[in-house]
Amino acid sequence: MRYTPEVDGPDLLGWWIRQPNRRGRLRTRRRPVDNLEGFRFAFYGRISTKDWQDLRSSARWQRDFAEELIDGRGVIVAEFFDVGCSRRLPWPRRPEAARLLAALADPDRGFDAIVVGEFERAFYGDQFLQLAPLFALYDVQVWLPELNGPIDTTNHLHLSLLALLGVHSKREIQRARLRAKAAMRAQVIEEGRHLGGRPPYGYHLVDAGPHPNRAQARWGRRAQRLEPDPDTAPHVQWMFAERLAGRSTAGIARDLNDQGVPCPSRVDPVRNPHRSGEAWTLRTVAAILANPRYTGRQVWNKQRTDHGPLDGVDDLLGRSDARRWNSMQQWVISDGVAHPPLVSEEDFVAAQWTRTVAVVVEGNVGRYLLAGLLRCRECGRVLDSHWVHNHAGYRCRHGRRSTEASRPGWSRNVYVHERKAIEQLAEQLGMGHADPDAVIHYILENDALISCEAGGTVTLNEACQPIAQHPAAAIPAQSGQTETPAERLSLVVKSPRGG
Repeated sequence: MRYTPEVDGPDLLGWWIRQPNRRGRLRTRRRPVDNLEGFRFAFYGRISTKDWQDLRSSARWQRDFAEELIDGRGVIVAEFFDVGCSRRLPWPRRPEAARLLAALADPDRGFDAIVVGEFERAFYGDQFLQLAPLFALYDVQVWLPELNGPIDTTNHLHLSLLALLGVHSKREIQRARLRAKAAMRAQVIEEGRHLGGRPPYGYHLVDAGPHPNRAQARWGRRAQRLEPDPDTAPHVQWMFAERLAGRSTAGIARDLNDQGVPCPSRVDPVRNPHRSGEAWTLRTVAAILANPRYTGRQVWNKQRTDHGPLDGVDDLLGRSDARRWNSMQQWVISDGVAHPPLVSEEDFVAAQWTRTVAVVVEGNVGRYLLAGLLRCRECGRVLDSHWVHNHAGYRCRHGRRSTEASRPGWSRNVYVHERKAIEQLAEQLGMGHADPDAVIHYILENDALISCEAGGTVTLNEACQPIAQHPAAAIPAQSGQTETPAERLSLVVKSPRGG
């Protein structure tokens, strides 16, 4: 088209801007929406659960919606349908969706556009906008029933509707999750119901009659509850008795291995395929001693699943699921006893505050003031409490009893005398010949870390400043008090004392 001033006016640049293909390049050619005879579509659908949804009926209605949308405009020539995939999973992590994305790059893929039966079955949140550049790169349209045609990312109305649908898909999941968690919370608190999962060591699951939900009961589902296992329950009771007597968790684990008691993963290998089942470990014993379900009360929500990016640089890699522990304040505990207890509540709580003790030759009970506070500078382990020659001491053997071998250059043992360690700490704090309890009081209040090296030298971390800068922290126990500051503050120590 040629510019004619008499017809187009004196504004040459304005005339040029109004012309098509003004940059001298061909635009992407798309088939007109009203002339799609012979247009080939790939259908995509999804269901989130295969046990609670009927695959055939769900796939049928989604495809029916898709075929109704493209009726008279084209035909479906390929089908991609994901089963058992949550909508939160991005397309690269869904098997069929990933196969569909891989097919886009094939010039002979056999289809011209993608059609879905429902937005929320295909996309979640802003997933479509993340994939839109890829669809545009290969000139593949995506058709939605909600738009009665293809998505146009240059249309503000289309983008607004996509944003609304994305928010709605998130709201639906969040609402369902909140309602389900609220119902499960009430079932645990009021009924003490067992909500699934493996039984703790010392218990096994038994039939508890028809399911409380009438619909579930009509389908034949049965409720379950915990009952003490005659083979393993006595070992749990023995562990609590030993802990209350002052035994360390490491000592309890060692005795169980010496006695040949099968560990939990050996007793139940089906639910523990990821564990060796060879021996008891300190962690296993500590987990049993810290499990309140042995009191007969039902406990739920001890763990949660966090969803985080697999790669912080490229979120297209998807998201990973990680199990993490909730704080005790978030646990849900039944109001009453839900199953036979293996330990009383009084003994369980006492076991949580029990510290390792040692009996000296005279028969008096010894105490470890620094238990759990000393770490080896070479290997990073917490030093073991060790009573020797009628006094408290601490040692590290660099995991000689664990599966990790000592590294070359490490000393054979790191050992420190408790009295000498406290004297060194008092000197570093500028407290002179202070009472040992006052030293421990200050260390605990400042959450200090203490490292120890070969030769018995202990060092405070830099965060714990000399006592001259914190005079209020060195106030000794007032007269008439029956417990020392170290005893009152022993509850805030992070590391377990004496194993």
